[in-house]
Order: sequence, then structure tokens, then C-alpha cells
Amino acid sequence: MKRLSLFALTPIAFAMSVSAQTAQNDGSEIKEADVEKIRIVGVRQNRVSRGATGLTMEISETPQSISILSEDLMQSFGAFNINDALKLAPGINVEEWETNRTNYTARGFEIKNTQIDGVGLPNDWGIVTGAVEAYGYEQIEVIRGANGLLTGVGNASGTINYVRKRPKNEEGGEVAVSAGSYNFKRAQGDYSVLLTEDGRWAARVVGSYENKESHLNGLENERSFLYGVVDGQLTDNATVTFGLSVQDANTDGNTWGGLVFNYTDGTQAEWDVSDTTTQEWTKWDTETTNAFVELDYVFDNDWQLLLSYNYRDFEDQSKLFYAYGTIDKDTGLGLVGWPGRYDSERDSHLVEGRVFGSFELFGRDHEVNFGVSHATSDDVSFVHAFDYGTTPAYGPTPAFPYDLNAIPEPDWLGVSEYSNIEQTLTRYFGSAKFSVTDEMFVVAGFNAIDFERNGNNAGAIIDNSESEASPYLGATYAVTEDVNAYVSYSDVYQPQEQYDINGQYLDPTKGKNFEAGFKAQWFDDKLLTTFAYFTAEQDNLAAYAGTNPDTLQYYYKGVSVESDGFEIEVAGRVTDDLRVNASYTNIDVQDEQGNDANTWAPRDVVTFQLAYTVPVAPEVELGFGGRWQSEISNVDYNVEQGAYFLGNVYASQAFSENLTVRMNINNIFDKKYINSLHTIGYYGAGINAQLSAAYTF
Repeated sequence: MKRLSLFALTPIAFAMSVSAQTAQNDGSEIKEADVEKIRIVGVRQNRVSRGATGLTMEISETPQSISILSEDLMQSFGAFNINDALKLAPGINVEEWETNRTNYTARGFEIKNTQIDGVGLPNDWGIVTGAVEAYGYEQIEVIRGANGLLTGVGNASGTINYVRKRPKNEEGGEVAVSAGSYNFKRAQGDYSVLLTEDGRWAARVVGSYENKESHLNGLENERSFLYGVVDGQLTDNATVTFGLSVQDANTDGNTWGGLVFNYTDGTQAEWDVSDTTTQEWTKWDTETTNAFVELDYVFDNDWQLLLSYNYRDFEDQSKLFYAYGTIDKDTGLGLVGWPGRYDSERDSHLVEGRVFGSFELFGRDHEVNFGVSHATSDDVSFVHAFDYGTTPAYGPTPAFPYDLNAIPEPDWLGVSEYSNIEQTLTRYFGSAKFSVTDEMFVVAGFNAIDFERNGNNAGAIIDNSESEASPYLGATYAVTEDVNAYVSYSDVYQPQEQYDINGQYLDPTKGKNFEAGFKAQWFDDKLLTTFAYFTAEQDNLAAYAGTNPDTLQYYYKGVSVESDGFEIEVAGRVTDDLRVNASYTNIDVQDEQGNDANTWAPRDVVTFQLAYTVPVAPEVELGFGGRWQSEISNVDYNVEQGAYFLGNVYASQAFSENLTVRMNINNIFDKKYINSLHTIGYYGAGINAQLSAAYTF
């Protein structure tokens, strides 16, 4: 089987030794002399993520669908937050069903598995609260399908691995400013510095500030982000890394739930793009702190030990207004309001240790990776009371659309505990890559987990415990020097945070996931094409069952679903001047009766991004990207959204070696669309633009 000398198409990750080679932005190869120079300094290096199986496989060899969102791609298309970044990813749907809460889905299901630098983190509900800064990551790796080797838990959707920026081996950085539609203002900076003359210690500081209004009436967002990281050489074989990031995000005029699209006569309502159900007194403020420590030790036989500790503290304070019901087409009346004020805090701790290396058996080299992780989280939420009898915000609203100051803020009364949940997840995992022949290798692995959840949820006593073992099996065969065929199987096992009408959490989802496909490289390995076919069976998957009339909280039931589909992806360089990322995804999801299920997920999705360097003016780059999806619907809310296409363009010019200016225009055809039917959303932004200038030094 062919072995590339570098990760030419930015693979998922898999440095195992000091001399591991890493991807260069221009695809050029690291010279052996450079590797030896790093070896003399020690094992501090430009690391790559340890995602997927934790084994030394390139994307073209990995028996699963993997895509990479590079920092350059995100910056080129002005994707400054994670939501906008993942809209560029193949096969991913960004379900912005509220202004401050989002679900990511793939292959028709919610993505509930998240990694940072290959370490699995708790991700309850799969919901992301607030806009998460993307500038602190050098790339985002998107793995579709269930992969038991990643976190030990997971459904048939996928996993997102965020790869943090690390100190470089040379000093330098950038500053950039942006301005645009909806009074958008942003500044960002990134600088890496050597702390010692011999280069054994280095640091990097990344920061950003953003303030903007919105196409939605009354919505304003302010976000600041600061990240610092230091790594250094303890001995010739050991490095240590410390990192800390803080994000402070404040939102005014946010929604709780989405627009109401039902008239009392059964027809679907249509509103202005700027319409919202919120009031001017609403807010949703969040503060997120992430800290981590890593110890990386390379033994003399090139086996490697990686110990890590990750800490996350998330706090939020919100004042919310929810409007629901059906609307009379003539009078605009019919909505009912419900205010809410919540404070919450979640602390998460995760410790992981893993050992990986190679060994010889039957005259061939093989690899193994095994370890253990232990994660705990405490989630406490408080609710503020109000007087139901005297609060205008509780009960019928004025005719919709109403003014932002039409409904006064309640007089908030005492505070009481709403929920208090403790979770523990212990994971034992291992994987091995066996070289069967020169053309074929097999990947086998397992996860065994112990999961506990205790506490109370809105008055319901919670006492859950689960133990499960999940196998993984995959194989890759080199059909030719440039074409690999692959197949993989993984169990599905996912503890759930959705609860029934009594407030009790549903039992875990269980099932199986299968994938097979081909990966081919072209033009001296500059372009990778992938075809994947996948199927999944899942039992007891959470599905919306109604709204509790006493608490207005959604409740759920477990259902069995079957899904299948295929993906086609192209990534890399077609010529020296043209880079392309393009994909087509087709899915089919059915319930036990054979009816279409999860119809909020489009059955057909096309995404693409093109970047073209003008040959006669190489300082100019032009970009065109877009996303088309087929029609969707939500039978629970009786809402439909037709097929639509969103197009984005950019043009950048380097005025010098240091100064580059870029113009981005989004939704160039000014398409009006409902951005999500997952739980019912609101209208996406019309045509908008931003101008950015970056200076490197």
C-alpha cells in the first residue's frame, strides 16, 4: 500500500513519534534536515490532532468519512464563529432554531460527540449555547457516522474535533479588523513567540472582539475571546503544554423558541425577514472558561505516552420570552406569552491517559493505541419566579408582529433550584492497526464505558447508570497505488438528555452503523475524492412527543429508525491556481412503519467552496461558495420550507507581503428562507457584506 511522505490533504491527525511529519499549507514536503533540527531541540513540535482512531493513518486510508475545515478556509469565507464555520462542512446541517441555541446534525441525526485535540468532551443534548469563537482553532475535523473509537458513545451522525492553535517554532503573527452590514465590527490578533533562545519553550496568544446588530429586530451580540498557550521542553523526551481560554458573550433581544408559522385556518404564515417574537428586555449572557494541561512523553523506542487534563466552566444568565400558539390571519391575535429567567453553571473535568506505538509481528509492523479517560460534570440551574396573575408577559400577547416594547418585563421574585445533575463517564478504549499485506490493513478496537447520572430535574429524581462495550472494525485495501477501498462497522450507544413527560431521562439509544467506500487521489496526491455508502439502525432514539402543559417543556419518546445514504466529496487542488472543496450528500431516514422520519433534515445537500488565484495577478484571489438543500418539513409544527440555494463570494488582494484586504458578500441572491425546521427557527439573513484587512508580521 502506498504511504505518502506527508499528510498532503490535512488528515485527521496522528503523530506518533518525534519525526512525525505534518501538513504544510502549501502542500510542500518537510525536509529531513528540518525534522532532524527539531529532534535536536527535543520533541516540542508543531503538533497535529490525535483524532479518529489515534493511529497513523492519512485521510485517504482511514475507513470513515472525514473532512477538514482549515483556518484559511474559515477566514477566507468570513466564518468567525463555529456556526458559520460548520456551514462550510460537507454533510453538516447547522440548525439555528433559536438566536442563542443551535444543534449540529449529520446524516439525519443530532451530533452529540465533541472532541478538542482528539479528547472526547461531554456535550449534553448536542446543543451549543451562544456563538462560539472559531479563531482559537487551527482547523476543525468533521467525522461522519458512528465511531466507537472516538468517545465510547455516539449515534449515527458524527463527531466534531476542534484542533486548538499551538505555539509555532518561529515568531510572528497577525492583526486584522473587519466591518460590515448590521453595524458589524471586529478586531482579532494572533501572535506566537519563542520564550527561550534555544526554542525549547514557546507561547502563543490569540484574541478577538466582535460587536454586531442583526437582521432581526432588536438583536445585538457582543463577544470577546482570549486564549493563551505555552509549551516547552522538560527533557529530551518530554514536553508539557498549558492553555487557558475565556469567552464572554452578551446577547440582547434574543429569542426563546422561533417564529410561529401557523394560521388558525391551517395555512402557513409568512413574515418579514426581520420579524421576531422577542422583547427588548430579553438577554442571554454566557461566559466560558477552558483550561488544559498535557504531558507528552516519547520513549526511546518511539512509543508515546500522552496525559491530559481538560477543564470547562460554563455560566449563563438569561431573561427570556416565549410565544406560542396559532395566529388569526385577519387580527394577528392568538399567541400566548411565557417569560422565563434562568441562571446556570456547568463544571466539567476530564482526565485521559493513553499509550500508543508500533510493534513487529509475523515480519510486519503494526500499531496499537489504548488508554482510559474519566469525565465528570456538575450542571446546576436556577429559575426566578414571577406572579402569574399580574404579569402581562404571561398570557395572550398583542397582535403579531408586535413592537419590541409591547410587553413589559415581569417583576422577578425569589430564586429556586430548577435542576441539579451530576454525570460521570469512565471510558476504557483500545485500537490496533494490523498490516495484513502490503495492500491491506485492518483496524480493530473497543470501548467499554461506565456511565452514571444522578440528581433532580424539575422535581423528578434522577438515578441512571449504564455500562456498555462497543466494538469497532474497519479495513482498508489499496486497489491501486492511488485508490483505496474501505469498510467499517461500529456499535451505536448514546446516553440521552431528552426526558419523558414525567421528567425522567430516556434510556440510551442503541444500534449499529456500517460504512463502505472508495478514496482516490489525483494530480500527484493534490486532490482527494471520496465515495461513501452508509447504513444505520437505531433503537430508542429520542423523538419529540409533545409539550408538557404544566411546564411548557418539550418531552420525548423513544423510537426505532433506519437510515442509509451516500456521500461524494472532492477536496484539494485541481490546478496550482484552483482549490476546491465540494460534496453531495443523500440520505433516507424511516421509522418502524416505513414512513419518512426526521423530515426536518434535507434528503439532498450540496456544498462547495472554490478559491482561484488569478494567474496574471497572483496577488488577487477570488472565492465562490454555496449550499443547496432539498425541501424540508416538520409535521409536528405543520411547517414546510422549499428547496433553496445560498451563495457566498469573496475577493482578496495582497497589497504587500504583509497587508491583505478581503471583501465578503453573503447570500448574494438575497434568498428568503427559514433557517431551521429542526424545532422551528426564524428567517436567515438576506444579502450582507463585510470588509476585512489583515496585517502579518
